[in-house]
Amino acid sequence: MKQLLKHICLGLFVTLLVSNPSRVFAQNLRTSDYGRGNIEAMSNALEQVGTNPYSAATEYDENGNPITPTEEADSAKVKIKKPLESYFFSDSLRGERFIHWNISTKTNNINLLPLDTLLDDFQSDYLFLKKDVGDAYLGPLGGASVPLNFFRRPDSRNFNFVDGYYAYLFTPENAPFYNTKEPITRLGYISGGQKKMMEENLNVVHAQQISPSLGFNVTYNNQNTRGIYNWQRSKVKDLSMGVSYTGKRYTLHAGYIFNSISRRENGGLVNDWDITDTVHESSLNIPMRLTDAENEARNNTFYLVHSLGVPLVRILPEDFSIAGKPSFYIGHALTWEKWGKKYTDTRQGTIYDVYDKQGEKLSTEEFYTNWYINPNYTNDTIAESLLSNRIFLQLQPWSRESLVAVVDAGIGLDVHSYYHFRMDDYLTGFRKHNEEEFYVYGAAQGKFKKYFDWNADLRFVPLGYRSGDIEAGGDVSLSLYIKDRPITLSGAFDFYNRTPSYWSQSYFSNHFAWSNSFAKENESRLEITLRAPHWKAEAGLYQSILGNRVYYDAAALPQQASDVVSVSGAYLRKDFALGKFHFNHRVMLQWSTDQKVVPVPLASAYLSYYWEGEAVPDVLTLKIGLDGWWNTKYYAPGYNPATMQFHNQREQEIGEYPMINAFVAAQWKRARLILQYQHANQDLFDTRAFFNIPHYPLNMRVLKFGISWNFYD
Repeated sequence: MKQLLKHICLGLFVTLLVSNPSRVFAQNLRTSDYGRGNIEAMSNALEQVGTNPYSAATEYDENGNPITPTEEADSAKVKIKKPLESYFFSDSLRGERFIHWNISTKTNNINLLPLDTLLDDFQSDYLFLKKDVGDAYLGPLGGASVPLNFFRRPDSRNFNFVDGYYAYLFTPENAPFYNTKEPITRLGYISGGQKKMMEENLNVVHAQQISPSLGFNVTYNNQNTRGIYNWQRSKVKDLSMGVSYTGKRYTLHAGYIFNSISRRENGGLVNDWDITDTVHESSLNIPMRLTDAENEARNNTFYLVHSLGVPLVRILPEDFSIAGKPSFYIGHALTWEKWGKKYTDTRQGTIYDVYDKQGEKLSTEEFYTNWYINPNYTNDTIAESLLSNRIFLQLQPWSRESLVAVVDAGIGLDVHSYYHFRMDDYLTGFRKHNEEEFYVYGAAQGKFKKYFDWNADLRFVPLGYRSGDIEAGGDVSLSLYIKDRPITLSGAFDFYNRTPSYWSQSYFSNHFAWSNSFAKENESRLEITLRAPHWKAEAGLYQSILGNRVYYDAAALPQQASDVVSVSGAYLRKDFALGKFHFNHRVMLQWSTDQKVVPVPLASAYLSYYWEGEAVPDVLTLKIGLDGWWNTKYYAPGYNPATMQFHNQREQEIGEYPMINAFVAAQWKRARLILQYQHANQDLFDTRAFFNIPHYPLNMRVLKFGISWNFYD
């Protein structure tokens, strides 16, 4: 209870700093940009009408809606507030109560997103389980994970040590922005388990307008577990603060991001049979391989994207936007970010005894083979910073709704700084190593009414670090309508030839050291998808050809594949409804020509069966059902704490264990509540092999409760 009160007070304090006293609890579900087409449902729902209902003789209310003049209003000389003016938002969007979006830091565009207020996927508090068929993960909330779907796996070349936490972290590309007709505050809290093992998920969101075009927002997330198993505590904190100005000609998006990861690393089970063949009175009695190892990683990011639009034709006073006029835009983007990581352990804490099932000691093992710097303890610290400056120009020949809507071009300079010890001079102390790269990029996009849209982009590095790198891509979408219900066929192609991550080539620490000179990696990827939102159906085919693929091998060391690897995938989603009963299915099939380089399960699935209906009409909606995740056996990636990296182990196949959660979710006016029995199927089947990652068992069954609430002033 004290912990709950502490979190509630923290949330209220953050809220009071930025708003009026009346506020609300709600869970914030961040929507990350995993690829093209992820906002089609939102775009279809907010299809632009293409007309301007305003005239010079019309007065407007504070939301930009026209009002009819009256003699009483004229005599009273009512002062009308300035309406929302922006080339980002059409007339239909201007009337929306809330608008939610992300920005593109490379072009003068935004990505519209739905606002999280419904029961859809609300029952799952693990963010990485909300996407298609889910992730393989270390067990608790706040732990690292890797998508089962290869085509959704993160592939960062900048500080890739934290790739396993992709689902939690804020970046300038996924930081949220809002335009609201009234202030909104959302606060949410979900917790479960005994006090000493408790998992907690706290979310705070506040968004408010200063004027129709100027607003700010604050989002804070705190997701942590105290640990169901020994030495398992983890905590991820994320803060995003943003300011946006979306005017008729000038736009600005600026913000600050803070990400923090703190985790006790237990290295997994000493003996897997402590889970598979034995029932312990307490999970805390099960021995682990590491007893004092810890990882801490922190990030600070400041970013700014702003642009000025210059119309090429006359703009009338009644025009609230230049989106429909020939124009050009000139803009600038600035990003500074820094990541730091520290790993600590002692030699004594990495030594463990192995026993057989009868209690006889078999051997004494050490988790790490090498101790390069100090034979008794580890204190590895590394850091990376990036200063990025970009200038871009966007040409709008006709309007943003034309077949050639906008053409983008830009230049940029990135300055990378790497802070670490080197193998040849670690005794002299920390070293800073700088690399610079100059690049050019371009993009174009367009559409024909609501039936066809396309885009293409290109990025090339002619000078400096990563010289010769090239990235290109494009996609097209064709939509047909049956009784105003869209069916969309999309195709996307991406290609890159680029320098591998700096850290995969140069790294020195107490347990791992390497110095590599890898060739450029390349990939050609084709995606074809068919979506029918009204029928709640989606199908996709995916193909990747990978050359010079860099991966982490069974010894957790980076290697480069000598042969080309092909990865194929097929995805199907279909949701059925029989009255108030719903049967949702997501299935992924995948094939890899070299499982040692790219391991994937042959089949993965997420199923959700539930009943949803109004218990009290227009007041209380209930959702009662089961969620389940399953995949076939494969050599699932292992995890190494010292590098925070997943690697391709070849000791043990993992899979064929269903993870099932039972839940009751409710929406009562502005409040949402959840009662979840996580891992409800434990001990219901003949197997107890509940592992996603070798030696890292999933959480034991636990009852969770959560509440979220929306307040609008």
